[in-house]
Amino acid sequence: MLSPILAVVLFRVWLQDRHSPFYLGERAACGGGSFWMVKIRSMVVGADRSGVESTGAADNRITPLGHFIRRYKLDETTQLWNVLKGDMSLVGPRPNTLREVAKYTAAERGLLNVRPGITDIASIVFSDEGDIIKDAPDPDDAYDKLIRPWKSRLGLVYAQNAGVFLDIRLILLTIVAILDKQRALAGVESILRSLGAESRLIEAARRDKALEPASPPQ
Repeated sequence: MLSPILAVVLFRVWLQDRHSPFYLGERAACGGGSFWMVKIRSMVVGADRSGVESTGAADNRITPLGHFIRRYKLDETTQLWNVLKGDMSLVGPRPNTLREVAKYTAAERGLLNVRPGITDIASIVFSDEGDIIKDAPDPDDAYDKLIRPWKSRLGLVYAQNAGVFLDIRLILLTIVAILDKQRALAGVESILRSLGAESRLIEAARRDKALEPASPPQ
């Protein structure tokens, strides 16, 4: 169903620099090990060799077309291939790089107990992740202090309550978030309250205040 749209996007990505429109990134797998995640390339060739893991919205490694691809999450549609292979699920904590996983606390390693996914609670709450760290002098440091603590906690909430009904709600909210972020966040808050999440996590997930630095779950 998506192939006509993807064909056009892939051709446009190839046309801009005559390099492969696909990006293969090694990611941590459920239970250990790794797999190669497939994405539509939204950055310049070799961007992953810069040593910077986090990507702000103003990152000069993002191509002009890449901004459009990221805005509408088109780069993640090819991960359906990883879902078909069994590396990923439609819903689950976003797969992380091995370098980032090496920094996990004992609590965060619980994220590896479920299969990584294309979307989850944190994906909806932090769909504007690039904008949060776009002006940071050190994007990786800003990510670790402002986003990682809450993203990990949200991922753990999902890992501890994973189920078909929750997955369906999150898939629907992911679609809603593209059109109406505030409505999607209200849906996330409802989910978190029903699952008994801690109050400060719910407050952070509302995204109606500036995020404050925090420590990752221990």
